[in-house]
Amino acid sequence: MSEILGKFKKGWIRESAGLRLVIIGVLTLLFLIPTFMVQSHIWERQGRRNAAVTEVSQKWGRAQMVAGPVLNVPYLTYHRDKNGMEYTKRHTAHFLPEELHIRGTVDSEVRYRGIFEVILYTGDVGLSGHFGSLDFAKLGISKRGILWDKAWLSVGISDMKGIRETIAMEFADSELPVEPGTRLKDTLRSGINSPLSLKQDAQEHPFTIGMSLRGSETINFVPLGEKTTASVSADWGTPSFTGEFLPDNRKINEESFTADWKVLHLNRNYPQAWTDSTQQLASSAFGVNLLMPVDGYQRTMRTVKYAIMFIFLTFFTFFIIEILNRKAVHPIQYLLIGSALLVFYILLLSLSEHILFNISYIIASVCIVAMVTLYTRSVLKDNRLAMMVGGLVTGLYGFMFVVLQAEDYALLLGSLGLFIILGLTMYLTRGIDWYTVLGTKEAMGELNV
Repeated sequence: MSEILGKFKKGWIRESAGLRLVIIGVLTLLFLIPTFMVQSHIWERQGRRNAAVTEVSQKWGRAQMVAGPVLNVPYLTYHRDKNGMEYTKRHTAHFLPEELHIRGTVDSEVRYRGIFEVILYTGDVGLSGHFGSLDFAKLGISKRGILWDKAWLSVGISDMKGIRETIAMEFADSELPVEPGTRLKDTLRSGINSPLSLKQDAQEHPFTIGMSLRGSETINFVPLGEKTTASVSADWGTPSFTGEFLPDNRKINEESFTADWKVLHLNRNYPQAWTDSTQQLASSAFGVNLLMPVDGYQRTMRTVKYAIMFIFLTFFTFFIIEILNRKAVHPIQYLLIGSALLVFYILLLSLSEHILFNISYIIASVCIVAMVTLYTRSVLKDNRLAMMVGGLVTGLYGFMFVVLQAEDYALLLGSLGLFIILGLTMYLTRGIDWYTVLGTKEAMGELNV
């Protein structure tokens, strides 16, 4: 017993492999704290990027949504009070087009706010089609109270700041004046309207609308027609189609794309005509997001999720080297190696804000592999062992690089990689007598005496 206490008094960390293994585990867990700090820093940088995008978008034009047109016809209902006096109430009937054809041509450009990129665009949007005969009887409206000369046409535009030029609007072959506001705050919160006078006996009401809009990142459309077709083209090679409907046809190359949609009124959850009540027209919107080819923040965040695994495997490799080659590595040296592995993520984050992510990844990984390899050489005084550790770290970074490139198969590749790493570890350590290495048998024997 006295000999065991003597070992703990003198050189107990160096001589006890079991205690060193416990220290390695504790150090690995402690590195969770700086790992979370790195993640917080990534979120902070991403937040600054989003703030820069918002600032530029507010001045240029935010993401745009075009909805319309909606034909609005006011009418009166007649009532009598308790004294028999007649009075009226004013209501509004709303009609959606029988056919709606949307054409959009988007010209994109990238601007900078400091080091952050902001995607802006200028879009020429054309709306055409026609309203059918207005069936007031179906809505229970008497023709007596219809105010034909008080009707108006509304078009929703989500950010009025993005309107570049005067909007051209024709209805029934007549050019209409355009005024700001939709008069439908509950249905179309912002946009334009045109007063018009309807002909009572018209069976069809054709329209054409042309507008030029500025916006940022996303442009959406609302399929208000009983039959809606849309065709959008842009000089952008990485679109992300958003909203309730995917395009029926699309063609994408490195520099541009075209996409076509066809939507029926049966695909939406609101009618072609209604009175007064609010309808959630925007719930059926569809469109396209001009996606950045690479989001360095998201990909860096994905790499950080593997940080603890990388640190533990590197530490465990040093521990095996200690056992098999009778080399002692001090806990401070473990701390320095773990810190170097964490610096990789800061390097990757800072570089990816200025150059392509893949190039940033290669530069950062080469720097850290070189640092760890040279430090291992100076600690262990053995070129072979230093190259072994450098090869391990290189393999880990190479594995992560492959996982990042195959986003759709990231989970599969990650699980297979962990399986292979665990299998190799079990195979390489199969001949180690852990009782002897950790001193369990010797200690237990001396305690029994």
